Amino acid sequence: MTSNAPDVTTYIEGLPAERRAAIEKLRKLCRRNFKGYEECIEYGMPVYKRNGTLEIAFASQKNYIALYGMKKGVLDEFRGALPGSDTGKGCIRFGNPDKIDFEVVERLLRRNAESKEAAC
Repeated sequence: MTSNAPDVTTYIEGLPAERRAAIEKLRKLCRRNFKGYEECIEYGMPVYKRNGTLEIAFASQKNYIALYGMKKGVLDEFRGALPGSDTGKGCIRFGNPDKIDFEVVERLLRRNAESKEAAC
């Protein structure tokens, strides 16, 4: 779902209640692992940019919560640690917000931030 929210706080406030806690956790993890990055809304979702380049994004879609901008090598490294999720070329889709393993997501985000590889 594309949002017209002007900032991330407003984006989160506009989400269905059952999605808010998971999205707030993703935001917290992104802020922790992408220090010094610009947090803003682009493409109707929260994104984290460095030097004007989008590095990572997340969104509450109709049927899932997604992380976008994953680097292929990092995503391949963690693919087996993400049961119950659907992975694409550079994204991870979580169908059930209550089953997101945020410890794995944090490790994945940390590696993604450290990686010099270009995002998919």
